[in-house]
Amino acid sequence: MILVVDDKSENLVALKRALESRGFNIDTAESGEIALKKILKEPFDLVILDVQMPGMDGFEVAEAIRGSSKTRDLPIIFLSAVNVSKEFIRHGYASGGHDYLVKPFDTDILVLKIQTFIRLNQMQQALKTEIENRKVAEGKKDEFISIASHELNTPLTSLKGYLHLSENALKKEQYQQSGVFIDRSIIQANKLHGLISDLLDTTKIEAGKLKYSCHHFDFGNYVSQVLDNISQIYPGKKVILTGDDISRLIVYGDDNRLEQVLHNYLSNAIKYSPKSNEVGLDITRVDDELLVRVTDKGIGIEPDKQAKLFEKFYRADENKGHFQGLGMGLYICAEIIKHHGGTYGLTSEPGNGSTFFFRIPINNNNAH
Repeated sequence: MILVVDDKSENLVALKRALESRGFNIDTAESGEIALKKILKEPFDLVILDVQMPGMDGFEVAEAIRGSSKTRDLPIIFLSAVNVSKEFIRHGYASGGHDYLVKPFDTDILVLKIQTFIRLNQMQQALKTEIENRKVAEGKKDEFISIASHELNTPLTSLKGYLHLSENALKKEQYQQSGVFIDRSIIQANKLHGLISDLLDTTKIEAGKLKYSCHHFDFGNYVSQVLDNISQIYPGKKVILTGDDISRLIVYGDDNRLEQVLHNYLSNAIKYSPKSNEVGLDITRVDDELLVRVTDKGIGIEPDKQAKLFEKFYRADENKGHFQGLGMGLYICAEIIKHHGGTYGLTSEPGNGSTFFFRIPINNNNAH
């Protein structure tokens, strides 16, 4: 949209008609004051300003446009039939104009200038957006490096400590105590392995090199393996399985990758509901798809944060100091589910728990 500003209505009508015939969308203003109100309210691609106007002249309008951070990059072309001296033209450029045309002017030349300035402004805005996006990305990268260093160091420090205690217990022939420390070392080693696996998987996803091995597998057996693994890691927690009979259900996909997804969902449900000993797992067949839902009675998630949970490196601010993790697990889950032609999401209410779900085709011919 181009804004044409002139105090003479006949000039506005003539220029509006000429530019609209060339395919431009035109708005008009009969004074500098009206022009400023429109510019602050609506986005314009370019302004064509008459210099001589009662009240605010064109130079004053241009200076006001340049004084606002919202509009300072808006291209301005001055038009004048009276003031054609070099000093006046110099004033036009100094006040923020991009060009200065003297009436009468060639409409074809004006059109070329308009097209050039709009294109340059679009390129400038695109460059600014790219710079801002890179700043945000760099900020996330720096934050992630800090988080990763902390998260990896925590289980590593614990692992070294338990191994040292186990070594001392063995020297004193306290075999039972040594066994306890070794068990705790294994738990910390598993945590460390999980963090490193997430790092590697994320790197592979970014490079498009995350490998899949799809085949027909027993979905019931797949669920049993996940639940058995969860029971070993969280012996005090119980998963309540509900839904359809899946004992003889054959699904096409990568069971190892899908195991990552279900394991992550269940682990998160347990981790974020520390006051509850149970989480729910409901598996339902819906036509030719499987709907898998994991429900907890935990802390819940604010609505404005729910859409971000499956983004890479995202962790809710209030949880960063309370729960371990790199913020990549759900991102990896999302990529795996998308590869299987499925969908994912959640419903949640702060203080009343969450339900994370994913839906996959039983036979996805596009999975490979």
